[in-house]
Amino acid sequence: MNDPTPDISRLVELLKSPDDLDKLPSLRAELTRKKAAVDGQLKLGLKEQLEITSNGMSSITSGQSIVAQIKEEMMKIDRLCSEAQGMIRDFPEVERLGIMQRNFAAVEEMKDAIEKFGPGFGELEELLREDDEDLEGQPNLLAIHAGLSELREVRERAMEQTKGVEGESGLELIENLPLEGETTLRDFFARLDDVVDWFDEHVGAACINLIPLVQAGNNGLVVRLALVIEEEEKKDRQAKALQDAQREFQDVASRFKSINVGQRELRGYKKKFLQAIEASAAAQFEQVQQAFLDDPDKLEKACRWFFNDLNTVKLGMVDLMPKKWKIFKTYINIYHTLMHDFLVVQLDNAEITPVHMLAILTWVGKYHTKMARLGVKEDELRPHVIDSRESDLVRDYRTLITKAVQEWMDRMATTDRQEFLSRADSSLDQNGDGHLHTKSLGDMWTMLREQLAVAQSSGRPDVVEGVVESMYIALKQRQQMWERLVDDEARKFESGQLGQEAVSSFHDWLVAIANDQITNIDDDPATGTPSFLSRFRADFEPLVSPAYAISSTTEHESLSNAYVDLSTHCLALFAKTIFNVDFRSIMQDFFTPLWYSKACMAQINSTFEDYLTDYTAVFHPSLRDILIEELADELLVRYLSAVHNKNAKFRRADPYTSKMTEDVKGVFTFFGQYGDAFEVVKQKWRAVELFEGLLSAPKGQPVVEAYGRLKEVYWDVQMGWIEAVLRSRDDFERAMLAGVKARAAEMSGERGAETVMNKVR
Repeated sequence: MNDPTPDISRLVELLKSPDDLDKLPSLRAELTRKKAAVDGQLKLGLKEQLEITSNGMSSITSGQSIVAQIKEEMMKIDRLCSEAQGMIRDFPEVERLGIMQRNFAAVEEMKDAIEKFGPGFGELEELLREDDEDLEGQPNLLAIHAGLSELREVRERAMEQTKGVEGESGLELIENLPLEGETTLRDFFARLDDVVDWFDEHVGAACINLIPLVQAGNNGLVVRLALVIEEEEKKDRQAKALQDAQREFQDVASRFKSINVGQRELRGYKKKFLQAIEASAAAQFEQVQQAFLDDPDKLEKACRWFFNDLNTVKLGMVDLMPKKWKIFKTYINIYHTLMHDFLVVQLDNAEITPVHMLAILTWVGKYHTKMARLGVKEDELRPHVIDSRESDLVRDYRTLITKAVQEWMDRMATTDRQEFLSRADSSLDQNGDGHLHTKSLGDMWTMLREQLAVAQSSGRPDVVEGVVESMYIALKQRQQMWERLVDDEARKFESGQLGQEAVSSFHDWLVAIANDQITNIDDDPATGTPSFLSRFRADFEPLVSPAYAISSTTEHESLSNAYVDLSTHCLALFAKTIFNVDFRSIMQDFFTPLWYSKACMAQINSTFEDYLTDYTAVFHPSLRDILIEELADELLVRYLSAVHNKNAKFRRADPYTSKMTEDVKGVFTFFGQYGDAFEVVKQKWRAVELFEGLLSAPKGQPVVEAYGRLKEVYWDVQMGWIEAVLRSRDDFERAMLAGVKARAAEMSGERGAETVMNKVR
């Protein structure tokens, strides 16, 4: 049974609401109208098919009737012959005498013909020797053909007469018949074969060089050649018809002497003539193929002979050949088939390059233009010169380029991955300003420009658009590769697999990768130098359609933002690694009794100072403020998360408020020297004030209110952290936590952008 799901889905789509039920009459009318139209088309089609079937059946019936009439007439003739034999007295003796008389006449005729064999051979060989001296003229071609035809007919009649000889093999009897001296008919027959082969060589040479003969104005030989081939074609056609008749009506043919005559061997001169034309052109295509493989741009020049030949046929050969041959169309069909085969073979070559594929794609249009000048329309050429594979060719050409892009990117990714994981000396580059970069940055953009130029050479916007799209994908994949690599490596520092000895090289790579991302999008307005990404867009925009240029803006902006995100992410990992390696132990002292006696924040600021001093020179200038913010953010997150430390406890009698104030002042003092970045840092560190308020608020409602103030500013503050803060108070009670959770349930504050408190766990 048919699945009703599509019909139900269609009804659901049409009747989405109760009001749609009012549409039922109009829908029914529309469906009725469509059904009537379909029924009408079906009736019309059925009527046409019935007429065709009826006419076919009538033709079959008529044909059967004609065949029956022919059989009936043949039977009448056979019956009359049988009756005539009975009407004549002594018919067997009369018939035997008639056979003897005919045989005697045939023997005399054969004897006269065989006696002329010797002199005929001599004349033909002399004529052939004369033509050997003038192969471009061959004045004796017709005379030689006439003489050979006569001799070949004699041999065929002799072979036919052997069928009636009993006893010794008829063929041996005839062939061993002695002639002049010790020469037998077998020797003459062998000699005839040699002369025929000699003549065929002359004909073949003329066929192969037919175009040069016409171009040289040697019309006489062309006409003589055409007469020879036309005569042979006519005799082959007659012989073929006779053979077909004998095969189809064997019982009738055996009763009629006029039908049951010697069979002429089909010589196929017309077929050989066409094969010679094809072979001559095919030999030229071998040179075309070599020239095309060496230099695809030479395809048009290498095929110049192709159109010159066809033009020669059109202007100089048509009047020299029989009209029924339609010699120009014949040449067109042969040459076009060879061109089709040549191009398809090149396209199917697994090692074809984009340049060769483009040359073929461009050649198709030029080919049809040149054929049109010869008066041949595109729709007259069968098959299509490349099997209508233009769209596939465009796609394959585009795929070859995108494949090359992907292979390049994969190779660079493999090298970059190995360099990153080994982090050997000199694995990074520095530009003229001393900024660190990966070695593959410039090579990547150079490769993309080169492949874009290959796509541009196609002259097709759809090719360029597909290549550009693949390049955007490849660039995104490269970003994702770097992100995975740095994340995996950063986790090793966090878990303790890597320590202090590896942090310096890891930081260098983070800086280089971050610099790469900014360099990709950093336009220099002062000098007017565009960034790599801007130049990439400027290069492809003139080559694509206006619609794609507009639609690609979103992709371009997304990639640009992703570069910024990856750069920021690398700097964030830079900061995290400092805390995971350099500050692993010191962060465990915060909010513990040791915190009050140690200058933890001063030590952290000193380490920050050392890092910034070491790396400022190798950073892209625009990244310094981002690194400042990342260091301040990570410090704030780690500082607030220190409430989870093993011995963290806030006692009412301890001076934790003043100690926090001291820490904040130390942070502000250090980061205050970095100008605009400090304003962002200062704003984020206001969270410490609310944190302190939550710690120092008296029990009861004040704690709930302190939480409310914190929640209003930081909507994404984690309840787990709030609970840890409350439990770190020495006066913690469950009622305190319950009141805070009740207040959290009441507050449904608007969700905004993610705040720093979202990272505090």
